[in-house]
Amino acid sequence: MNSLWPILGLVWVRMMAKKIISLIVITGMLIVLMQVAAVQADNGIRVVNISVEMTFPYQIIFEIETESDSEIIDIRLHYQVKRDQFAVVTSEIITDFHPSNKIVTNWKWDMRKSGGLPAGTIIEYWWTVRNIDKETIQTEISNIQFNDERYSWRSISNREITIYWYHGGEDFAWQLLETAQTALDGLQEDTGAHLQEPVSIYIYANVADLQGSMIFPHEWTGGVAFTTYGTVAIGISPNNLEWGRRTIVHELTHLVTQQMTYNPYNSVPVWLNEGLSMYAEGDMQPVFESYLKQAVLSDELITVRSLASPFSADTELSYLAYAQSMSIVDFLIDNYGHEKILELLYVFRVGSSYNEALTKVYGFDMGGLNDRWFDYIFNLYRQALIK
Repeated sequence: MNSLWPILGLVWVRMMAKKIISLIVITGMLIVLMQVAAVQADNGIRVVNISVEMTFPYQIIFEIETESDSEIIDIRLHYQVKRDQFAVVTSEIITDFHPSNKIVTNWKWDMRKSGGLPAGTIIEYWWTVRNIDKETIQTEISNIQFNDERYSWRSISNREITIYWYHGGEDFAWQLLETAQTALDGLQEDTGAHLQEPVSIYIYANVADLQGSMIFPHEWTGGVAFTTYGTVAIGISPNNLEWGRRTIVHELTHLVTQQMTYNPYNSVPVWLNEGLSMYAEGDMQPVFESYLKQAVLSDELITVRSLASPFSADTELSYLAYAQSMSIVDFLIDNYGHEKILELLYVFRVGSSYNEALTKVYGFDMGGLNDRWFDYIFNLYRQALIK
């Protein structure tokens, strides 16, 4: 187990800029990035101005003004979103305009159609312009950061985690950072799983503020892990700190699981992903314990195979699925040791199927796990069944 990283007490403010980019804050929700220096090619095409207007979380508008000695017939925006991915994906947008010697055109990225991006996402972009003489110019690559400028964020960090928050005192933020780091240390001690890249945690003042940062959130959403972005967003008020601590641990563990198992071939079964996050929280909460016990008494447990897929939207079935997932992970750790769970994560990292991974590590597939865990949980509640 690594020793606890010392919390340094530093406020970390990340600023990104290029020498030709200036930042102008128009309102709390609107940012305009403007290129103030023109770009000119030897072939006569000139880029007069480039700007980016961002309204979090709904849209980003990229705009270019360009001119040429001969008619401009093609303008394209190219961009890349910085996230975990095995292949670099460049999106190309052909803008709509009437050919002319001078063009102002733009493209609006409507997040309502694409699902949105988490706060802090970095996007690289550049433009290409072509005229009728087949002359072409490409602008320099620029970076923008899609920040939630509705709030005045502060930040604290250690080597692995940065906490962003805007409501509550600094003691509140330090408590959350300490909770997150303690959870990481406990998870590594119990399972060997650990972060491989730094992560960011955005603390909204309440659930309403959090949901306002998302595109079409579920009404019950109180915290979310954007696993491929290394970002967690949670709505925590200072007077709801206990719930906030558990939620941070839960969502942070999802990032750990993602980083430990990320591969281009397969994901981990949902019961393992959610079960590890529930396990990291500590003892099972009474509400989950109640659903699990009742399912045992009524012989209505969900099979392990079913738990490998996304959980039901039905509230009662969802609670039971979470409870069973935690119990399955607890069963594997108690009966086969911490080292086996770490080995299982590494096997999933190479893209093994669910049955292949379990068989390689434990000697049984999902059907075998189902039988063994069912026996375990029925024995655990034997006294209750007798009564």
